[in-house]
Amino acid sequence: MSRFGDLDLGLVVRGHGRHYIVEDSEGQRRVCHPRGKKSDCVVGDEVRWAPSGSDEGVIEAVEPRRNLLFRQDEWKTKSFAANVDQLLILVAVEPVFSESQLCRALIAAEAAGIHTTIALNKTDLPGTAAARERLAPYRAMGLNMMEIALKAQPQQSIETLTPWLTGQRSFVMGPSGTGKSTLINLLIPDAKAQVGDISQALNSGRHTTTTTQWYWVDAERKSALIDSPGFQEFGVRQVEPAQLPLLMPDLRAHADHCRFYNCTHQHEPGCGVRDAVEAGLISASRYRIYGEILTELTSKRW
Repeated sequence: MSRFGDLDLGLVVRGHGRHYIVEDSEGQRRVCHPRGKKSDCVVGDEVRWAPSGSDEGVIEAVEPRRNLLFRQDEWKTKSFAANVDQLLILVAVEPVFSESQLCRALIAAEAAGIHTTIALNKTDLPGTAAARERLAPYRAMGLNMMEIALKAQPQQSIETLTPWLTGQRSFVMGPSGTGKSTLINLLIPDAKAQVGDISQALNSGRHTTTTTQWYWVDAERKSALIDSPGFQEFGVRQVEPAQLPLLMPDLRAHADHCRFYNCTHQHEPGCGVRDAVEAGLISASRYRIYGEILTELTSKRW
């Protein structure tokens, strides 16, 4: 046991800058600040903390993580969630989803060892067949998939989702317009209450749209949803270029058929992956996205 083992164990449920909301074993929440200058906590972290004053606390140590997820933009990559059991990628018939974002999310989850489910929302709309066709390569890879219509068929949709969510800590990724807010409000009627007045201390009068939030779905605090509003893209820059095809199941299935052990699957002769693309066993769009991400990982521009 570490020297902090006798301190209370808490869960980070929200954070902003150097301020965090930590939930104790009784479900009580308070604002906590990390000891020292370094601030490397993320939502989902289990931390050792000690009271500081009547209603605040000090984070003394972060417990070892099972996994860690990153987000990235044009300028930087930053960790933002830890200890996630599974990833729910919410896409919709309308607006048309970005396959590049979908691929990056799947690669990030595979790299972190996190199970993934894709949920296609708004299946009451006319474009459902086209959306299913775009998702066909992912179904062929054996990914868990479900179809829902959160606004048109809320009860049926929740019944579809609940068995998969029960007892799990699920990160929900859904671009704007896919129905993520509808999902959270259906599953968690007291979502606003869980954010609570205490969270105002985090923002210090400044609104933020990128604060990751932990929600309990049930009163027993066994099932959780983790949401990150404004979230656009998972970070994949932590992936080594040679590992990239191994994190894409359709490419991985053919990567050991290459003539060269260090094949990049871009230009080498006798490439099993490119042969599979030509044979229609790997979708052209998936292969194109692989090339785009590989270029990013090998350019070292960050």
